[in-house]
Amino acid sequence: MADRDLAVRPVAVVGPTAGGKSDLALDLAEHLGGEIVNIDAMQQYRGMDIGTAKVPVAQRRGIPHHQIDVLEVTEVATVARYQAAATADVERLLAAGRVPVIVGGSMMYIQGLLDGWSFPETDPDVRRRYEDELEALGVAHLHRRLGEVDPAAAASILPTDGRRIVRALEVVEITGRPFAASAPTIGEPRWGTTILALDRDTAELDGRIRERTRAMFADGLVDEVVHLREHGLAHGRTASRAIGYVQVLAALAGEYDMAAAEELTFIGTRRYVRRQRSWFRRDHRIRWLDAGEPALLDRALSAIGDTDPPRTLE
Repeated sequence: MADRDLAVRPVAVVGPTAGGKSDLALDLAEHLGGEIVNIDAMQQYRGMDIGTAKVPVAQRRGIPHHQIDVLEVTEVATVARYQAAATADVERLLAAGRVPVIVGGSMMYIQGLLDGWSFPETDPDVRRRYEDELEALGVAHLHRRLGEVDPAAAASILPTDGRRIVRALEVVEITGRPFAASAPTIGEPRWGTTILALDRDTAELDGRIRERTRAMFADGLVDEVVHLREHGLAHGRTASRAIGYVQVLAALAGEYDMAAAEELTFIGTRRYVRRQRSWFRRDHRIRWLDAGEPALLDRALSAIGDTDPPRTLE
C-alpha cells in the first residue's frame, strides 16, 4: 500500500450540468478511498441546496466533502479564493494518501485549480466605477463596452453575467492586455490529475435538464429562495446571479410568474450547458465518457489506469 500511496493522484470529474457527475464522483471516491473536492462555484454557498443540486449529507455515503457550504450568500465568490482553499485541500489529502476526487462544472474554477491560473490583482476604484456603471446603465451596455475593448472576452462571457463583464473590463484596464492574456497555457494538469468528463446525447441531456428543473421547483426551490432572501440573497453579488435563483427572485419581485421562472431556468441551464460543452471540448487532456453506459465506474477506472482492488475509507 505504501508504494501505491506514493503514486496517489487526483481525479477530476467535469462536464456539463445534469450529466451525472456527482454519482460517478461518489463511486470513485468510495472505490479509491478518496474524498470529494467540490468545484461548483454555487455549491460553496450555505443554504443554496436545491437549486444547485447539492448532494444531501445523508446521500454522501460518509465520504467527506470539501469546498461545500463555505460561504454566506452575501459573500462574493471568487476564483482566487477558491483556488487557494481548494489547493490546500488537495495537497492535504495527497499528503495523507487520499485521492482527491474533484467534481463540478464551473469552468474558470477548474482552470484556476488544475492549471494554476495566476489572476491579476484587483483595483477597488476601477472595479467600483464599472459596478456603478453596471447599476446605472445595465448589463447590456457594459457588455457592448467590453465588445469594443476586448471582442474575444465579450464573445466568451454571457451578456447577462454582469460580474464577469465587470471583472474583464477591470483586467483590461489594469493590465492593458486582453482578459484572456492572463489565462494559463494548457499543459500538464497540476498534481498529474486525470481529468474525466461526462457527456450524453444532446436530446437526452436536454430531457434531464427539463426534469431536473421541474423537480427543483417541485421540491421547494421557491421556499429556499424566500428563506435566503431574508438572509441577504438579493444583495449577494454572485449568489443572486445563480441560475434558478435569479429567475425566482425576479418572479418574487413581480416581473413574471413562477411558471415563467421555471421555463427561464430551464432555458438558462440549457444555454449554460452549451457553453460548458464548448469549453471542455477544447481541452485535449480530457478523457470523455458516455454517462449513459451501464458500466460507467469500470470505464472510469480503466481511464485512470486503476486495476487494484477497491480501497475504502478507514
